[in-house]
Amino acid sequence: MELKFYLYCLADLALITTSLIYGVKLLKKRNFLLGLEWLVVTFSASNIMLNALTGENVFYSIALFCDAFSRAAGIPIIAIAGMMAVTHRYKPSVLADVLYVLGALVLTVIVWGADFMVEVKPYFYLVMWSLFSVYLAYVVKKLLSVGEKFHAVSVTLALVSGQIIASTYDFYHIPGDENHVIFYIFALLTWSYQSVSAYYAYCALERAQEKELNLNRGYAVGGLGQISR
Repeated sequence: MELKFYLYCLADLALITTSLIYGVKLLKKRNFLLGLEWLVVTFSASNIMLNALTGENVFYSIALFCDAFSRAAGIPIIAIAGMMAVTHRYKPSVLADVLYVLGALVLTVIVWGADFMVEVKPYFYLVMWSLFSVYLAYVVKKLLSVGEKFHAVSVTLALVSGQIIASTYDFYHIPGDENHVIFYIFALLTWSYQSVSAYYAYCALERAQEKELNLNRGYAVGGLGQISR
């Protein structure tokens, strides 16, 4: 087997590992939307690995559907809604979580199977990912406003690299890369990095949110003390 096949498997293993670890961590933080999306990525990447090792097309088909889910709704809708917990203090109910997931599944089935989506599908994916990139730019701004420069740079790199992958995914083929293996090596590593970067940005904003809350509580207690005197 060629070297690029092993690099492809290593890149996929990196995505499986990072999305699984940080997906579970997000579930422990009770952020079910972000955690679920990261685990969908884990499942998709696991099927890619099974396809690479066995050659069975059923695993590749499953991975493609999961990929469609993430590109159509998982990242641009579910991940944004999950991240809004630390950018907008948005905490959806369990029912809202379920509705987000069901809505994302319905949208994915339409994008995946509807005849009228065949020609516009690549452009739809690009628009949806671009909306996610716009939101990430807001996350960068939010990180800078709370003094988290390192994580702001990290998310900026994730934004730029992810947008490059999304912009070339269906529109450009690397010369000599007939099976798109080289492209997927870069894509898998990019998505792996994004899962790590997003988690630590989430934690940084969560800490800033808790610090602000504690500070407000301190002011409130101080104000009550002055009134009592």
